Amino acid sequence: MGKVAAEIHARLIAALAPTSLEVIDDSASHHGHAGHRGDEAESHFTVKISSAAFAGQSRIARQRAVYAALGELVAPDRIHALRIIASAPEDA
Repeated sequence: MGKVAAEIHARLIAALAPTSLEVIDDSASHHGHAGHRGDEAESHFTVKISSAAFAGQSRIARQRAVYAALGELVAPDRIHALRIIASAPEDA
């Protein structure tokens, strides 16, 4: 796991106490696209997260909670693209 992916993971664990969490670095598949900053750069991610904190929340509210937890990491010079798949444990 790269440095940015590890930071995403740590922040989401601390803020949302997920029951499951997967942080996937999709950067390599975006080679040559906007926001890609070289073969070693971490810029595009998918986050799959399930947390009791999402119970009763809309999809947008769940995404806002993830963005809030990530704070300044979600900036064009850090994370260019973020795909969020957020659920509550009872959704599964």
